[in-house]
Amino acid sequence: MSLIKLSIKGISYSQTQSGAYALVLSEEEGTRTLPIIIGAFEAQSIAIALETEIRPPRPLTHDLFKTFSDRFLITIKEVIIHKLVDGVFFSSLVCEKDGSEEVIDARTSDAIAIAVRFDAPIFTYENILEKAGVFLKLEDEFGIKDDLESDEVSLELENLVAKTETTFSDLSTKELHKQLSDAVTSENYELAAKIRDEISKRS
Repeated sequence: MSLIKLSIKGISYSQTQSGAYALVLSEEEGTRTLPIIIGAFEAQSIAIALETEIRPPRPLTHDLFKTFSDRFLITIKEVIIHKLVDGVFFSSLVCEKDGSEEVIDARTSDAIAIAVRFDAPIFTYENILEKAGVFLKLEDEFGIKDDLESDEVSLELENLVAKTETTFSDLSTKELHKQLSDAVTSENYELAAKIRDEISKRS
């Protein structure tokens, strides 16, 4: 089955689902879009990579992956979104070192955050585009319009960061510990680190 090349069309904040973002991919030679629900920190990481004027004071996890790969001469050739099960996308990183290829399983949000940093193409299959329309109906909730420019990223990074910091400041220490436990359980270590830092500031 042939691969269909995708580009990032935009990132939109959900007005009804707190903390959720829709990363919208569009086929380059067509009009269909592929909306993927991602978390705030993944949205921030992708937005930072797309925004050349903004650089975090310390490298994010995906920046560290890029630096590590560059140091050991590993390149990311492409990202393939290869499966959709119950609304969850499964992706692979196609890596190359010394002419040898390896395929690594990855969360789609991580794979795309890495692809942007490597300027690697993103692909999917025809059946994924067909299934996505069945599982994801996000146009109304996220305000995604068909007339968005292909290179538009409808995410204000500063607002996203401020929104996250405000969320933490509004929580009690007990609630922060609960969120920290939930973040570790769900393996969202970047979120866990930020919650830990907030708890440390209050100590």
